Amino acid sequence: MQNHVLRTFDLTKKYREQVALNHVNMTIEKGDIYGLIGRNGAGKTTLIRMITGLVAPSEGSMELFTQTVESAIRHHRRRIGSIIESPSLYPSYTAYQNMKVRQLTLGIPDEKRITEVLNTIGLADTGNKKVKNFSLGMKQRLGLGLALLSNPDFLILDEPTNGLDPEGIREMRHLLKELNESYNITILISSHILGELSKIATRYGVIHNGDLVDEFTKRELETRCRQYLRVQVDHIEKATFVLENKLQITDYEVMDEETLHIYELLDRSGDICLAFAQDGVKVTTIESKGDDLESYFLNLMGGLQHA
Repeated sequence: MQNHVLRTFDLTKKYREQVALNHVNMTIEKGDIYGLIGRNGAGKTTLIRMITGLVAPSEGSMELFTQTVESAIRHHRRRIGSIIESPSLYPSYTAYQNMKVRQLTLGIPDEKRITEVLNTIGLADTGNKKVKNFSLGMKQRLGLGLALLSNPDFLILDEPTNGLDPEGIREMRHLLKELNESYNITILISSHILGELSKIATRYGVIHNGDLVDEFTKRELETRCRQYLRVQVDHIEKATFVLENKLQITDYEVMDEETLHIYELLDRSGDICLAFAQDGVKVTTIESKGDDLESYFLNLMGGLQHA
């Protein structure tokens, strides 16, 4: 059984001679919180506009909820809720009135849905307070509520934490986790803020200058960024014996006939060297290795010189 919510195939967008998006192949599975990470101008918003049907591709195609025929894709876009750039709100209306306008526009018959969504986003008690008097975090949550009104299966959010203070960011993160875990909504979040995405995403796509340079899961990212000691020795068999029997280290890898990667006791390199020396194992190199998250993503996005 296929669980793809979205797949794109060589999706490309050109504006005259400028390539905004270059042969993008991405996959979002049901239940993902997919973090689309890239600098401003990398192509994130262009890609989202193409997925939601606001911009037509110059080349390529997509599959949405397993549908590949354009008419079927248009129909299934009703299952998408989205915020692209800033949410469109009526500042002189209350939260309820904003939701009512959207309900009528979408032709949603059940008015109870408004109350349900306002409760979900934490704005049920705002009463007659006008949106122009809302904090930025409240406005973002109302925008999210408008996207949720149609009870979507797939939520697409373009920079949803832009401009929010730490408390607003935390509220948005908790709300999105709840929507994903309790309501089984698949979520695509675009952002240039790595630290925030890393707290919520289960899968990542990295976009740079219109190219999707890599895709990987949260677990794959943790493996790639894992810290370790790289140790070179003159006798690999003796070294592994010392690790297991003298130091009780089992989380290590033998990379070749003289190199070990050790993944535990990283702050005890001196003890490791001493134990090796006591058993006649000569250490020629010992060094800490492994990227942190920020360095890893910066390298994927073209290196520090472009940051």
